Amino acid sequence: MAIEPRKPAIAKFPLRLMPSVRPTALVFSEREGVSLNQFINVAVAEKLAHLEHEEWVRNRKQPSKKLAARALQLPDKAGSKPVEPGDDLSKGYRPKHKLSGAG
Repeated sequence: MAIEPRKPAIAKFPLRLMPSVRPTALVFSEREGVSLNQFINVAVAEKLAHLEHEEWVRNRKQPSKKLAARALQLPDKAGSKPVEPGDDLSKGYRPKHKLSGAG
């Protein structure tokens, strides 16, 4: 007899929404075509993703000045392929960044 793996338990969490929030959340969940429960799950997941991204930005290693300067020069370098019609720069284009030593 095969043993089936257990499904992860879904935690039940009684949530009290402020009276001013629930009607608005219901309206938007209906517009999205999902249950209020699903709408709240997605909203919490989006908020967590935003907070995790902010934390990553705060904690990431900052690029060196040399690396940042190289990155700013990339748009000014000519590529190996000819420019296709419609992809050329407008007349009077000037790069925003001029670095010392850049052509």
